[in-house]
Amino acid sequence: MIRQFGPSDILFIIEAVRWTLLLSIIAFIGGAIGGLFVALARSSGSKALRRISAGFIRIFQGTPLLMQLFLFYFGLTVLNLPINPLLAAAIALTFHASAYLGEIWRGSIEAVPSGQTEAATALSLSYRDRMQHVVLPQAARIAVAPTVGFLVQLIKGTSLTSIIGFTELTRAGQIVNNATFDPFVVFGLVAAIYFIICWPLSLYARRLEGRMRLAFTR
Repeated sequence: MIRQFGPSDILFIIEAVRWTLLLSIIAFIGGAIGGLFVALARSSGSKALRRISAGFIRIFQGTPLLMQLFLFYFGLTVLNLPINPLLAAAIALTFHASAYLGEIWRGSIEAVPSGQTEAATALSLSYRDRMQHVVLPQAARIAVAPTVGFLVQLIKGTSLTSIIGFTELTRAGQIVNNATFDPFVVFGLVAAIYFIICWPLSLYARRLEGRMRLAFTR
């Protein structure tokens, strides 16, 4: 039975924002940890590590996020390993974020002038000390803007988890729309909430890019 869109529906949609934010935070933290390992492996002197990390990146950048969600949710269920939608979404988004952040941070590490590494090597610093005290602090400054930009994409990417039944912001909008059949209002509200979450981050990323551009032109 179709009913009118009302305040309780607005509240239901707004409450679902917490799950979008929770999933984004889990995926970003997990992706940051994984991405750091991927970036270090990609820029290491070991040929085997470089190949393994490159293969990981190609797999997760070369396949749609939707397919990755299907594989982790339905694939594990078929293998008699039932998994709840939140955990499946968190794992899939973490691997997805690890691949992209790893490549972003690999580029940032390689953007640090090679003379810095050569100077650290001349001072007999170990690989760990070179990365910890010389290369990574400089690479982090370069990586901040694209990392924030990727976070915006990750937040919007959580909307795909509605396909596997996880009730985040988009899924909440679908449920309300099925009951009210008022798609323009319902999905307009959902889009507005995504905009409110993502727009400040986009502005922040743009400001950081401007600062970095100025720093490099001085």
